[in-house]
Amino acid sequence: MNGLRKSVDKIKPVFEKGSGKLGFLHSTFDAFETFLFVPDTVTRKGTHIKDSVDLKRIMIIVVLSLVPAMLFGIWNVGYQHDLAFGMGWGFWNMVWYGLLKVIPLYLISYITGLAIEFASAQIRGHEVNEGYLVSGMLIPLIVPVDVPLWMLAIAVAFAVIIGKEVFGGTGMNIWNPALLTRAFLFFSYPSKMSGDTVWTGGLARFTDEGTAFMSGNSLVDGFSGATPLAHPSIEGLQNAGTSFMDMFLGLIPGSVGETSVVAILIGAVILLWTGVASWKTMLSTVLGGLAIGYLGYGLGATDLPGYYQLVMGGFAFGAVFMATDPVTSAQTETGKWIYGFLIGALAVTVRLWNPGYPEGMMLAILLMNTFAPLIDHYVIEGSISRRAKKVKNA
Repeated sequence: MNGLRKSVDKIKPVFEKGSGKLGFLHSTFDAFETFLFVPDTVTRKGTHIKDSVDLKRIMIIVVLSLVPAMLFGIWNVGYQHDLAFGMGWGFWNMVWYGLLKVIPLYLISYITGLAIEFASAQIRGHEVNEGYLVSGMLIPLIVPVDVPLWMLAIAVAFAVIIGKEVFGGTGMNIWNPALLTRAFLFFSYPSKMSGDTVWTGGLARFTDEGTAFMSGNSLVDGFSGATPLAHPSIEGLQNAGTSFMDMFLGLIPGSVGETSVVAILIGAVILLWTGVASWKTMLSTVLGGLAIGYLGYGLGATDLPGYYQLVMGGFAFGAVFMATDPVTSAQTETGKWIYGFLIGALAVTVRLWNPGYPEGMMLAILLMNTFAPLIDHYVIEGSISRRAKKVKNA
């Protein structure tokens, strides 16, 4: 490590801004140096926050919290392919197949996103922020494993440029970049993205009626792989052979990282234990989903008890990793309760009363991203008003 440090220090003057021959590449060099080593910059003025946790450490913790969902998703891609085609594979065959399908998604996500981040930093002369480390990790986990790579590249470019860089980069964006990627795919390529369509590796694709169609090959007879959201009823789940425990463990088809609630909960524990994510946002999202889920159950909109909504689709993944995004979520303590509750409530409302779109988590979070500043504004105004009355009455 000392040798590497000396090598970096030796070439550093070449990239010094204003004096080095390659000074115009200062931002790019700085990005690689700060990725390898802790920055040597120090505060020149008085500080109001004294904490050892910086942006890089926060991003690394979030990435680590996503690893369980990623690993399970890799295995599940191979498992679902084996189930669809009757391959008779063992564990490592499934893992290997999943790796071959998921790694290209990560390559496209990071190469496209980081290329834009580096180019933007060079043009502006700013430092390259670590924010995309998380977005690049999230994107492959919320898309179908069979999404065409060129479509993914376009969607990532749109999300990073229009959803992030035009607002000023990391920390300035209004919407979650990973969800913008999924939204772009959903609205631009509806034949490849659907709220209730399930994807497995290979050529298999399952419609919302539970039937399968392929190009050139055929599935094993009798196999049906529709997502639980395609048949959200007790009878529908029973006919599909899907139990509550299957959905909880993640033994169902779906987007790469969203199926296993167990893996997602492991990530939640990491985020909460390290204090990176807000437990108030997570809990209020769950409460909002349960409230509308049981309301729909009571009104006869569904025969599934409210708690089923928590393990179906991307609800758990959204509540843990998306709703808690510190940039796009509410910042005030009271605002977090309101923000999270509305996300959960809106997501399940869309599921139960919009037959054309059985999954509502993506739209609910993006909508509440838009209103998060307004929620904080009224929370703060309300607090100021109450304090003013106390002072007046004192």
